[in-house]
Amino acid sequence: MGRAHKIGSGARWARVGLWIVRAIAVLLVVGSLMSTTELNQWWIRIWDFPRIQILLAMIAAAVALWRLDRAWRPWLPLALAGFALWQFYRVLPYTPMTSPEVDRVAEQETDRTGCFTALTLNVLQDNREYGRTVDLIRRLDPDIVLLMETDRAWADAVAPALAGYPGRIDRPLDNTYGIMFASKLPMANASIQDLAQKDTPSVFATLSVGGHDFRMIGLHPRPPVPRQDTEERDAEIVMAAKQAQDLALPVLAIGDFNDVAWSDTTRLFKDIGGFLDPRIGRGTYATFPAGMVWLGWPLDHLFVTEEFLFSEMRVGDSVGSDHRPVIARLCLDPDAARSRNERAKAPDEDDEEEAGEVMEEFEEDTARDAVEGEES
Repeated sequence: MGRAHKIGSGARWARVGLWIVRAIAVLLVVGSLMSTTELNQWWIRIWDFPRIQILLAMIAAAVALWRLDRAWRPWLPLALAGFALWQFYRVLPYTPMTSPEVDRVAEQETDRTGCFTALTLNVLQDNREYGRTVDLIRRLDPDIVLLMETDRAWADAVAPALAGYPGRIDRPLDNTYGIMFASKLPMANASIQDLAQKDTPSVFATLSVGGHDFRMIGLHPRPPVPRQDTEERDAEIVMAAKQAQDLALPVLAIGDFNDVAWSDTTRLFKDIGGFLDPRIGRGTYATFPAGMVWLGWPLDHLFVTEEFLFSEMRVGDSVGSDHRPVIARLCLDPDAARSRNERAKAPDEDDEEEAGEVMEEFEEDTARDAVEGEES
């Protein structure tokens, strides 16, 4: 009696486990399907982020269901396999299986006057371990520093470490969108602008190195979260790309885009702005979440136009934030870079149409929010 009871109980738990795997598999398929759309709802766009995790989960679920689930085999395992291939296709450029876009210079070449070090970090406003970020800045002694989520307390804490930077432009805010930029390179035409949303600033500055000027763009748009869809984020990214497109200067774009490298919006940013990505052909350089970047995703970005080469780009150690820093050694050498880098993809008619749709949706959303604000 006892043994029969145990066998029956075990069978019930096996069925429960099987239904759980089925439910997870269906959720992964539906979520992947939704992420192929252009819809901007936050609960759809968050499926863009963990593509590697989804890929691994799909492989595990497909194997388990193929072996254990006679009732739903082969359709659900095949659906998982199909979407797993699609997920792999989306992240494939960020593996060594593809060719790099940006060429690397030898370390002995980086002492030239056109080379400089960049540090970008979302400090996490609630992170009060100021000393770890201060130590990072002092140890690296980078030529340019972009810090995000900086409130007044953060601005005061890092001020001593940035005292040696003659170029400074800051806007501390307590809404997690404060921003600070510091440069040892000569700086001109610097400004902080709210591109798409009030109190969501971006940094723009013209810098000089090795006898050449370049434009620096620092972004930190808002992420897709409940009650915050992606119209504003996408519009800010497109606006920044349009600014880069209209410039005759080389451009460096850095920051926490709250978007992943393999999303359609980031791809559009690259195409419209004429950017290259040093990570392509090398790795994901995941920065978030800081505690498990080995399984995380790349929220913090560094893009360059084709006039740049680089000797190093890496994700630094955790300094108490939920993001890890991005550190890069770049060289602005237009003639050499153009001959060694992949050519940036020029925007085609579809890109321009897609950018126009992003801005149209943003304007409609802004108008709708204004009406709702008046009614309330």
